[in-house]
Amino acid sequence: MNEIKEYTDKIFEDIKHIDENGYEYWFARELQIVLDYKEWRKFEGVIDKAKSACKNSMVDTNEQFVDADKLSINVNKGKRIINDYKLSRYACYLIAQNGDSRKEVIALAQTYFAIQTRKQEIIDEYYSDLPEDKKRLIIRKQIKNGNYNLNRTAVNSGVTDLARFHNSGYKGLYNGETADDIAKRKGLRYREDILDNMCSEELAANIFRIAQTAAKLKRENINSDMESNEIHYEVGKIVRKAIKEAGGTMPEELPTPKKSLKEIEKETKNIYLDL
Repeated sequence: MNEIKEYTDKIFEDIKHIDENGYEYWFARELQIVLDYKEWRKFEGVIDKAKSACKNSMVDTNEQFVDADKLSINVNKGKRIINDYKLSRYACYLIAQNGDSRKEVIALAQTYFAIQTRKQEIIDEYYSDLPEDKKRLIIRKQIKNGNYNLNRTAVNSGVTDLARFHNSGYKGLYNGETADDIAKRKGLRYREDILDNMCSEELAANIFRIAQTAAKLKRENINSDMESNEIHYEVGKIVRKAIKEAGGTMPEELPTPKKSLKEIEKETKNIYLDL
């Protein structure tokens, strides 16, 4: 077990995972190490207390503490199943609340997960009340930053043709459609940006595709043009599958907004100029 030299919020961010639907989670076994519990038996006792607290709060424990048992192979090649959990942010907070308060890292975990939980609540409340065009503007800005990061990652991963690379992602998400195909289906003018002509739901699907592709390229240390394109295509398909399984609308079936974001930004700018 590696000794943690410095306790900062980064230790919790470093072990955070994102699932195929964009939800964050932490593995209990990884959190055990960060929270300085050397024995799983003792840490599992803390998890049991956290589960009880969750149940007493009338929250479904099965959604917050998801069984994630895995196969472990020891140095002698012996195999055994070890217990693990996928923990929500709320589950991690409850574990911290029931942990050994004498540990410095426990106090940090309590603060970190409490703040993050409340921050997300505020964001959700704020975002849900926003008008559709405002949501589109916010997500479009996130996509701009995300694509900048993805382009840098792609080039470092051996991509030589960024247009082809991006089309690979679109093909996976849009059932074979390229950027040009999407533009034609939407009835856009030549060189008009397809992302500026998507509703917030369609933009959200694309930002997830972008973020997960960049993460996968980095995680797997890809250094091949062909493999990078294949990964982008596969991630697009995974996002499409997640939408289908969640009962959502396929991105190509979502309505195209009446106004592009360029038009909305221009109108907003003119309003301020007239004041």
